[in-house]
Amino acid sequence: AWYGGDRTDADIAASAVYGLPELYRDRIKEANLVGCPGCYPTASLLAVAPLLKQGLIAPETLVIDAKSGTSGGGRQAKTNLLLAEASNSISAYGVARHRHTPEIEQICSDLAGHEMMVQFTPHLVPMVRGILATVYATLRDPGLVREDLATIYNAFYRSSPWVKVLPSGVYPQTKWACGSNLNYIGIEVDPRTGRVIVMSVIDNLLKGQAGQALQAMNLMLGLEETAGLPTLGFYP
Repeated sequence: AWYGGDRTDADIAASAVYGLPELYRDRIKEANLVGCPGCYPTASLLAVAPLLKQGLIAPETLVIDAKSGTSGGGRQAKTNLLLAEASNSISAYGVARHRHTPEIEQICSDLAGHEMMVQFTPHLVPMVRGILATVYATLRDPGLVREDLATIYNAFYRSSPWVKVLPSGVYPQTKWACGSNLNYIGIEVDPRTGRVIVMSVIDNLLKGQAGQALQAMNLMLGLEETAGLPTLGFYP
């Protein structure tokens, strides 16, 4: 329905483990085949996983607004990725039908323990690399404050060396993650609307692609999860 064709590798695919180490580390360690997430699902799922796992939000209110640099579109000669087209402009695409939507929904459903639908809208921004996913959802407990959620996020990712939960009032920028395998997460609560706002940043070519594959391979081979991966970005 989403990719325009029927699969011919159902038996092999059934043995694959979803390759997001922060969520499925133990399964990846035992896997023979790992399917690495794309850049949008990685940034989005890392932002929302603690909320769903702990049942902190009303699932039907979840909205993901994400923005990517042009390298997320690959190396094909697409008109919309040309400098003259992408520069000095920002645009939404794949609205209500982007092919990463069912992947995000599948893992969100697994985390929440029931079927979920997610409103996901990607945007193209005039930069080479980077992903910013901003997640909005209504809190089940309107009394929760930013410090409560920060404690939950820090506990959830305490064994995840590539996830950095930022201090209060600090919101991540794509440039911080550029050239590294890091994921920066900023959290805010809007008491006026009763919503949580989570901002998640990665380099789409590393944590969103090649770096994540190496991270999963390290786990499969029994190596340190951080082996061979850059811990510092190129800034500025």
